[in-house]
Amino acid sequence: MTSKTHVEIYDTTLRDGAQGEGISFSSVGKILVAKRLDEFGVDYIEGGYAASNPKDMEFFHAIRKEKLKHAKVAAFGSTRRAGVKAADDVGCKALIEAGTPVCTIFGKSWRLHVKEVLRTTEDENRAMIADTVRFLKENGKMVIYDAEHFFDGYKDSPEHALSTLRSAFRSRRGSSRVVRHERRHTARRSLSVGQGCATGVSGREAGNSCAQ
Repeated sequence: MTSKTHVEIYDTTLRDGAQGEGISFSSVGKILVAKRLDEFGVDYIEGGYAASNPKDMEFFHAIRKEKLKHAKVAAFGSTRRAGVKAADDVGCKALIEAGTPVCTIFGKSWRLHVKEVLRTTEDENRAMIADTVRFLKENGKMVIYDAEHFFDGYKDSPEHALSTLRSAFRSRRGSSRVVRHERRHTARRSLSVGQGCATGVSGREAGNSCAQ
């Protein structure tokens, strides 16, 4: 007897797609796109960045009034800021305010970004990831963790990159998934790194997001 593999589709049209040149969704337009994606059978619809765009927050509140047949709406955000409790972080609080069943957060996988962008330590970066996932799950959210620039981070330091994934799964309550996000990498390299991840982080649901 063979087991069937279930592939889940996570669509970013309403956030990533909105960043394209000349693209500007109206509030009504975003609702119509979400409903069409739901009709297509998309599993997750990323509705926007909860903390940065008032129009996205309006969408999150409006979409709750619609009866989607299949898709779950996700609010996008980042891990808490360095030195700030997740419960006090503006971005984390915005994710809760969005009222979506799913929250997608991105965190730093590459030591270069930890040092130059976050300007913090590797230990604090891992704590930021773990604390944010725990806070969202304690508030009843399904969490999808977007491991930003994971392949570059893995090439630089497999140990550090994998430790950030383990931090995302530190809290076992609720549901969580990891997406290893990277741009401009071949399928062969993605497979090679993915096999390394399989041995470094076990017993969890993970996937790849490769954008062009």
